[in-house]
Amino acid sequence: MDIALLFWNDIISTCGIPKIIISDRDPNFTSEFWTNLYEILGIKLAFSTGYHPQTDGLAGKMIQTMEDIIRRFCAYGMEFKDNEGYTHDWITLLPEVQLA
Repeated sequence: MDIALLFWNDIISTCGIPKIIISDRDPNFTSEFWTNLYEILGIKLAFSTGYHPQTDGLAGKMIQTMEDIIRRFCAYGMEFKDNEGYTHDWITLLPEVQLA
């Protein structure tokens, strides 16, 4: 249930329903519950092959990109000003990082 809420609150409600999910056959993505949910929502589930360097490389590149974005947010310190001069704590901008 916790994973379902996380999926709904942090993925679907923020970014919309994905067209495809690529999984390494993790049971969290292949259970009967998830299989039925994917079918209802029209999500295609694709599996990566074991030790497939292209898939591993894409995932690694995405993780590196996210780390770079987060590092840049943190480089300004705990607070910075936006275009209108309002000061924000960097953690409030994490939803924008998710959209990247």
